[in-house]
Parts: sequence; structure tokens; C-alpha cells
Amino acid sequence: MGTSIDRSDLNSLTTSLDELSQVMLELHQLKRQSERLDQMNRLHARLAGVLSVPGMIEAYSVWLMPIVEHELIGYNNNTRGKKHLFCSGHGPNRRRAIAFAEQLIEEGIDAPPVVRSADGQFGHKWIFETVDEAGILLVLKENRELTAEELAIINDSLTILAESLNRGLEYEELFERASTDALTGLSNRRVFERRITSMMDSARRYGNPLTMLSLDLDHFKDINDNLGHQTGDEVLKSVAGVLAAAVRSTDLLVRMGGDEFLLVLDNTNGKQARILAERLVKKIDDLDVWANDSIKLGVSIGLAQMEPGESLRVWLERTDDILYHAKAEGRARVAVA
Repeated sequence: MGTSIDRSDLNSLTTSLDELSQVMLELHQLKRQSERLDQMNRLHARLAGVLSVPGMIEAYSVWLMPIVEHELIGYNNNTRGKKHLFCSGHGPNRRRAIAFAEQLIEEGIDAPPVVRSADGQFGHKWIFETVDEAGILLVLKENRELTAEELAIINDSLTILAESLNRGLEYEELFERASTDALTGLSNRRVFERRITSMMDSARRYGNPLTMLSLDLDHFKDINDNLGHQTGDEVLKSVAGVLAAAVRSTDLLVRMGGDEFLLVLDNTNGKQARILAERLVKKIDDLDVWANDSIKLGVSIGLAQMEPGESLRVWLERTDDILYHAKAEGRARVAVA
């Protein structure tokens, strides 16, 4: 004898299944929300201990990579003059990604939110807007656009990232004010003391040469005495501009005080450094600043490559002694060890 199910039982079963499906869907959504909340909490934690904007961009990329694979994260803020790119690639792929990111940044906030390069990279762009500025966030992906799910994850993270970047920008401004010579805009002694040890350690670790130039302006006191301190200040600014234009971002250029400057050349030996030093002597001479008919501004430079096992104190003293020889030998010249 067969078993029959009446219509009311069938309706009840269908309703139960529908309710079960709804419950399962809600559980799935809750699970997704919990996972997303956990992801955002991890991002909060990762960014909380980072102060600098470059560090934040790197930390954001490291957080995002397991969730959304990408080739580059970039941030640009024209108002603050800040641009930072963090690329996970190497060699030609790295250069290609950075060139594409630079192109998108150059196009500014009016460019489309998604741009495809000629060789198959996709750049996605978000705009952080505040009262007086706009910052651009870039995410570069190879061969395809980001999916709706990937975009949703990034969108959810933007508030956290924007707040952290704001904090980083404010910190960098305070640090730069404390680390910048107010007159010339160059780094000051504090930056030298902060950076020089790590530069020396890195040079020793990788076996790269490191060369220090100690620069002292010739006849600057005569310029001040004869032409006035305001003219002297303008001369210091001009000299700083000449020096800054001649160095790389990996080098260390500081105004130590008065008319004394230090330049530490990364991955540069004494022979290579002398070529630059001679060029600087010529460029300072080309400023054509005269205290009177017979006294002209110049620069004397003492040059010393760091020796194996040499301490910072000994290296500084040796460089200063060499500078003294440049002064004693007639000024406006380069002296080497």
C-alpha cells in the first residue's frame, strides 16, 4: 500500500525548504560579513603601527595581495607633493608597471576610473577627496580588470586607508619641518645623524663604495660683511639649489650650519665623486658672486671614501682634514685623501 502526501503537507514541506534556504543564505551572508570584518580589522592592525606614507602603501599592498593579486599600488597627492609607488614586480615588468602608473598619475583625476594599457595592464583608480585636496589611489592588475568582488573589497578598505594616509601626511609634514633647514630647504644635521649609520651599514653589507664630500664656501664672510646678510641668505639659497640639482635621491645632502654642507654619495667611489666635486666647484664659480672687485665666492671641497672598518667619527675627522688642505692650497678646489 503506497504512502501519499496531501497538498497541505507538500505546501508545508516547500515552505520549510524555502525557510531553510533563506536561513542558509543569511548564514552565508553573515559568514561573508564576518570574513570581511576580519579582513578590515587586519588592515587596521597592519596600518596602525606605520607612520610614513610609503610604509602605509607597502603595508596596504602586503595586506591586499592574498585577497586581490596585483602588480602595483600607487598613491599621488599633488597638493602635498607626495607620490609613492609600491611594485611587487622585478626587472622589465617592474619598469613597465611603474611607467604605466606614472602615465595614469599624469592624466590626473579626470582620467577614466579603469584604463587599459597597450600591452594588457589594467589600471584602476580611486579618488580621495577632502576639503582642499584630492589624492589618487592606483591598483594595477595584469591581463584583466578587477572583478566586482575584488572591487568591493578595495572599496570597503578605502576609508581605513584614507584615514591612515591622512595621519601619515600630517606626520611627514611635521617631520620635514623638524628635519629641514628653514633657509635653504635642504636636510639638516638631524637628518644626517638619522641616516648616515644605515647608509654606512648598507655599504658594508653589500660591498658598495660610499664617499663623503665636506663643502665650505670661500669668502662667504666677505659677502655678508660687504653686501649684507640678506644678500648672504640669497647666496646660500642659490648654492643649495646648485647642490640639490646635482645629487640623486639616494644621496644624502645636508646643510650642517652656516656655510658648511655635507654630501654623502651612495654607491660612489672616490674617483667618481671627484668628477662631481670638480663640477660643483665650477657651478659655484658660475654663480659669479663677488664681495668686491677682487674677492669672489667659491667652494672648497674635501673628499674621502669610507675605508673598511672606519668609524663615523674617524671618517668625519679625516674628511674635515682634507677640506682644510683644500683651503690651505688656495681655495675653490677639490682635495682628496
